[in-house]
Amino acid sequence: MTDLLIFGRTGQVARELARLAPGARFVGRDEADLTDPAACAAVILAARPAAVINAAAYTAVDRAEAEAGTARLVNAEAPGAMAAACAGLGIPFVHVSTDYVFDGAGEGARAEDAPTGPLGVYGATKLEGERAIAAAGGQWAVLRTSWVFSAHSTNFVKTMRRLGAERDRLTIVADQVGGPTPAGDIAAALLTMAQAMAADPAKGGIYHFAGSPDTSWAGFAREIFARSGLSPQVEDIATRDYPTPARRPLNSRLDCSAITRDFGIARPDWRAGLDRVIEELSA
Repeated sequence: MTDLLIFGRTGQVARELARLAPGARFVGRDEADLTDPAACAAVILAARPAAVINAAAYTAVDRAEAEAGTARLVNAEAPGAMAAACAGLGIPFVHVSTDYVFDGAGEGARAEDAPTGPLGVYGATKLEGERAIAAAGGQWAVLRTSWVFSAHSTNFVKTMRRLGAERDRLTIVADQVGGPTPAGDIAAALLTMAQAMAADPAKGGIYHFAGSPDTSWAGFAREIFARSGLSPQVEDIATRDYPTPARRPLNSRLDCSAITRDFGIARPDWRAGLDRVIEELSA
C-alpha cells in the first residue's frame, strides 16, 4: 500500500518490510527515538499517512531486567503514543508483540484470549504496550509472534551456524517449544493486515502468527545444521541447566487460527524460510 509509515529500520522485521514495501517511509531513531513517545506521535501527526506499522522494539530480553525503564518507554509508552496519534487521525495502527506475554505453562497452543503472565521485564513491557494500544482507541492490531529469524541482525540461526562451524559438540535447550518464524513472513503478514484494515475499519484486534511445525530450540538447531552442511553433536539440556537473567517460557506454542480466519494468512513453514535465509547468508 502507498503512504505507509513504518517505525524501525535496522531490526529483522523492519529490514524485511523494506524489501517488500520499498515505497514506504521508514522512521529510524535519528528521526524519532522510541524513548521519546511524544516525538513518535509527532512524526505520525506531521506525516498523516494512510497507516502505521511499528516494527521497532526493545528486544534485549536479558538486558531488560536491568533496564526496565528504557524497555517500558520503548515497548509500552511509545506504542501507546503512536496508537493514540493514529486514533486521532482515524488510521490503522499495526504493532508487533511477542509470545513472552505468556507464562509458558502447559503444552497446548495459546489462543489470543488466553490468560497472560509474563515471566520478566521484556514480556511485561510488551504486554503493557498491548494494553496501551487498546486503551488508545481507534483501529489497531497487535501481532504476537515468536522465535524470529532472518539473515539480518543477531538471531538463533546466525548464532548456530557460527557455533556449528567452530565446535564439534553443543548443548542446547530442548524443553522450550515454539514456532520459529521467518522475519520475511512476519513482514508480509503486517503489510497484508495494514492493507486489509485500511479497506475495512471493522478489522483489528490481537492475533497470533508463528512458524510451523512447533519444535524445540534443540530441534531447530539440528535442522539449521543439517541444512547448512554442518555436523556438530547436539546434546539436549533443560532450561535449568542454562540459566539466564530473564526466565523464558517453556511453552511458546501459539494458536494461529484467528489470523487465517480474519486475514487469510496461514502459518508459514519455517523450514522453507530457513532455506531462504541460509541461501542468503551463503551468497
